[in-house]
Amino acid sequence: MERVINFSAGPSALPEAVLRKAQSEMLSYGSSGMSVMEMSHRSKDYMAIIEAAEANLRELMNIPANYKVLFLQGGASMQFAMVPLNLMNKNKKADYVNTGVWSKKAIKEAGRCGKVNVVASSEDKTFSYIPDLDPSTFDKEADHFHITTNNTIYGTRYTSIPDTGNVPLVADMSSDILSKPYDVSKFGLIFAGAQKNLGPAGVCIVIIREDLAGNQMEFTPTMLNYQVQIENGSMFNTPPTYGIYLCKLVLDWLKDQGGVEAIEKVNNEKASILYDFLDNSNLFKRTVAPKDRSIMNVPFVTGSVEKDDAFIKAATAKGLVQLKGHRSVGGMRASIYNAMTLEGVQKLVDFMKQFETDNG
Repeated sequence: MERVINFSAGPSALPEAVLRKAQSEMLSYGSSGMSVMEMSHRSKDYMAIIEAAEANLRELMNIPANYKVLFLQGGASMQFAMVPLNLMNKNKKADYVNTGVWSKKAIKEAGRCGKVNVVASSEDKTFSYIPDLDPSTFDKEADHFHITTNNTIYGTRYTSIPDTGNVPLVADMSSDILSKPYDVSKFGLIFAGAQKNLGPAGVCIVIIREDLAGNQMEFTPTMLNYQVQIENGSMFNTPPTYGIYLCKLVLDWLKDQGGVEAIEKVNNEKASILYDFLDNSNLFKRTVAPKDRSIMNVPFVTGSVEKDDAFIKAATAKGLVQLKGHRSVGGMRASIYNAMTLEGVQKLVDFMKQFETDNG
């Protein structure tokens, strides 16, 4: 069967070149005579894989030497608890910005460890914008300040990063890591579930400034202790070996594309093609404030549930799949992460034009 054009929000499409490389090495990786998923995580072959994955990530994101890189399990959702357990350790206070489902879950977990100050929220308009931040509302005694840089469900993103002074800035970058350059030194900690721009589900990347580790709360489970994970090189227990291998292949591919700066140009072009159509369509409507709209996740509606359903059904028949919006908001959503091609986005827009002609 011919491959479809996959607009899934996650797990999302992987670069075809990565899948073909993994396919070619499935039965035997290099001269090992075995698959990566069969080999010991402490073997020479596997240690070379995880070390190369970290080196690639450090190069692509220009990660300073005083930051540690971890490959963990539990997804970004585990980090909602792991961050406060390790960082909310001095004044038992933290600042959070509420921009959607994932930040709300992070707020709830942090509330188990101390006092959460929600400095701003966009819930009043169904998270369709990024709220303006007033530094006077920031708590200078907060142990950390949490944001979600890109909101997958609602299609919003931060276009500028808040200055939190001496308070460590924590960022959930699950859906826009590696899509554009970020100055890692502006953050105390970055985490990202892999299943959007990094690789398959099952791996979570953590980038932590080393001075923030080692101050965990006394009752922090060993597995959730950053210092323990650092000291064991992400191998306190058996890591998700095959997932990390695929992340390494994705990072190899991204380097082949010219790196983060080069892929950002492609991402902007893809988003421009889709938004230009939506801005001028008589049928389809965008749902996000223009100044805050994401280049990774593009939600849209027709204004009619029946037409939305008809569009999704017709698109699927044409091989344009996973366009249904999140169950909490409905409508449609095209996720156009790094692996999505310009051609794929253009085919979607061409189909939308034809659907509008036939159903407008």
